Amino acid sequence: MSKKEIVLELFDEGFNCAASILAGFCEDYDLDTEIALKLACGLGGGFGRGGICGALSAAVLVVGLKYGQYIPGDLGTKANCGAKRTQLIDMFAERHGSPACRDLLAQIPDTSGEDYPKRRHNFCSGLLEGTVDLLEELGY
Repeated sequence: MSKKEIVLELFDEGFNCAASILAGFCEDYDLDTEIALKLACGLGGGFGRGGICGALSAAVLVVGLKYGQYIPGDLGTKANCGAKRTQLIDMFAERHGSPACRDLLAQIPDTSGEDYPKRRHNFCSGLLEGTVDLLEELGY
């Protein structure tokens, strides 16, 4: 399965946006899927308060898995990770209009015939696909 398929399957199974994104990248970074799902669970829905989108928050965790500092005093690695994080956030905001969950959810179209939870799920599925695309474009 592709990362995108894994992410969307997890989301369809009821995992939140953040958990789905992080778990989709586990294999590449030797991260246990159960741990990833637990670790990112609290990030969904913009930390449950409409803040930074959970998918984006988990994508920043993926940045850390690839570029994060783990050696004390390694300020070059720390700065590089920060630059990669900023690049990701800026590109996400440019593509989706905002990094904030509340702003993104405000973009959900009011289509007749579909209840809000279904519209939200469909909208967020698109954001998840876009987040995976962005991470893959950036080499994650």
